[in-house]
Amino acid sequence: MKIHVAIAIGLIAGVAFGLLAAATNIPVLVQIATGMAPLGTAFVNLLKMVVIPLVASTLFVGVAGMRSLKQLGRLGGLTVAFFAVTTFLSVIIGMIAMRSLLPLAGEAARLVTAGVTTPAPVLPGPVDFFVSLIPENPIAAAAEGALLPLVVFTCLIAAAVGTLDAEHRDRLIGLGESTVQACVKLVHWVLWTAPLGVFALAAPVVAQAGWALLQSLAVFVVAVVLGLGVFVLLVYIPAIKFMSPAGIREFFTAGSDALMIAFATTSQAATVPAMLEATERLRVRGYTAGFVVGLGAAIGRAGSALFQGASLIFLAWLYDVPLPAHGIAVAILATALASITVAGVPSASVLSLAPALSAVGVPLDGLGVLLGVDRIPDMFRTATNAAGTMTAACVTDPLIPSRRSSRPVSRTSGAIAT
Repeated sequence: MKIHVAIAIGLIAGVAFGLLAAATNIPVLVQIATGMAPLGTAFVNLLKMVVIPLVASTLFVGVAGMRSLKQLGRLGGLTVAFFAVTTFLSVIIGMIAMRSLLPLAGEAARLVTAGVTTPAPVLPGPVDFFVSLIPENPIAAAAEGALLPLVVFTCLIAAAVGTLDAEHRDRLIGLGESTVQACVKLVHWVLWTAPLGVFALAAPVVAQAGWALLQSLAVFVVAVVLGLGVFVLLVYIPAIKFMSPAGIREFFTAGSDALMIAFATTSQAATVPAMLEATERLRVRGYTAGFVVGLGAAIGRAGSALFQGASLIFLAWLYDVPLPAHGIAVAILATALASITVAGVPSASVLSLAPALSAVGVPLDGLGVLLGVDRIPDMFRTATNAAGTMTAACVTDPLIPSRRSSRPVSRTSGAIAT
């Protein structure tokens, strides 16, 4: 049985048991449902345990593999700019979409937080926030779970590694890749406990909130899917139409295989070969495609960023955590930065949401709530990520001067496994 099917069964069983306890109000059933909470907490702790090494190693490999900014040159600058701009736009659209549909979610669902809500800390101002991104002690930052400063440190050390001689650089990148693989293996092991963990998370909260929580989660899924559709219509399609030689119909015809693979596997790394073939059909030059698709596999996460922006608004509402104006600005920046740490495993966008939640004081317990309904948003956001990477290749290629050398470039030379 596939893991996402097992998780779905665990979620349905937990919801059904919780609804039965809520509907009958039989003391024994209510006690069993609420007594499952420690198992849910243990499952969430297992997820939290993997977050720091997975985020740090994934980001290290991606940045170090890009070598230096001099090597990236114009292509690197344009590609990074494209991913940065679209990521910020996607976070904002995701937040707006969720905020717009929240009135459809029943207020009673917020009873789910009874007894587990923690007071929101005082949020730092913008200047203090930027200063806090530079860790005085990166090891202490990791020990305290301060992921955003750790992300900054990891980016800087990875950039330095990219400038070393080949022997030392490749050795350190190899160590990083091995760490990523070990973390991914551990994530897969943890996910095999997900059916029980999701059951233990769903049963007690549904027993307290009943149908209201189901209504809220349905609103969450619909808001994410609609937000992704609006984002593609407002950002990617105009970019293809006005900034790329490829037509819109040609783009989606050539990229259809890649989009379907991304949708079915929920793995952007698994979609890299299909994206390279699609860019070849779209007449993108080999060296551009290899670099952009490879870099996109590491940081092209606009769909994931939109999901995370919507998730942050939803969980802040669910746990009754206020988000003042400067808190929204912090949330947008934190979510955009966190989205680039998404690893190439199913539901990784849920795990890497942790730093953004911590930055605005939303309890991390909500990660388990999202994991149970993540399969549908995961398919749509991975397809959106793939569409964004192919769009970036089509948009940047015409802006790069042609190489004089006729030597062919491998279509997989730039692929970065994540």
